[in-house]
Amino acid sequence: MGIVNVTPDSFSDGGEFLDPERAVEHGLQLAADGADVLDIGGESTRPGAAEVSAEEELRRVIPVIEGLIAAGCTKAISIDTSKAAVAERALAAGAVIVNDVTALGDAGMAGVCARGSSSLILMHMKGTPRTMQEDPTYDDVVAEVREFLAAALERAVDDGVDEDRIWLDPGIGFGKTVEHNLELIDRLGELRSLGRPIVLGASRKRFIGTLTGREVGDRVGGTLAANVIGVARGAAMLRVHDVREAREALDVAEAILGTREWREPWTAVAS
Repeated sequence: MGIVNVTPDSFSDGGEFLDPERAVEHGLQLAADGADVLDIGGESTRPGAAEVSAEEELRRVIPVIEGLIAAGCTKAISIDTSKAAVAERALAAGAVIVNDVTALGDAGMAGVCARGSSSLILMHMKGTPRTMQEDPTYDDVVAEVREFLAAALERAVDDGVDEDRIWLDPGIGFGKTVEHNLELIDRLGELRSLGRPIVLGASRKRFIGTLTGREVGDRVGGTLAANVIGVARGAAMLRVHDVREAREALDVAEAILGTREWREPWTAVAS
């Protein structure tokens, strides 16, 4: 899953692709680099980020979705939003996946996904982007994230979303310390027991900078390590900024292991 941030304030590339034409060009490049899914987002969820209205979010993302489709992009398009109104418009414009970092924080989101037959990614976050990094604590981070995702999965199914179209994301960096992030990645297999494929979004995150001393734009090496170990532990999709490097790392890892069975195919999410 290649990241296309159509925002002025995302933690890694804020403002770089705010212009719709540049965002479309970037998405097409990520597709050429090997992305299977393009995740279009119009609201930053970095720690401390300000909220964005649905109208502004739509103004940012709809031209990009329409532009990608007009340019002949055949990759699955995901809308990264927590707002049902934005998801509904994005699905009508051609998106096929809703990536909801609030896991149905908007009560109307599941209904939108059910009506549109879209896939749905439910993510764990402790608090909100404004508060999530204010001393997050857990007794057992994996057990608590698993419990949260199990409940979100149940709500989505109860509201009509086909369980086979739901993916789960532990929310690396969303209300977690460095130690929490490392433990979640190492114990991803415990989340797989919920019976749904796992999305891992560790790309360029702060914990990698803390461990390596690298600034946000120079965290490819640490990201690749997290990605390969994450997939080996059970992740089925990687949400990344650096698609070509991530694809090459997975290709080499697969060649060493000699089998593709270690990595569950992503394709059901966009079928």
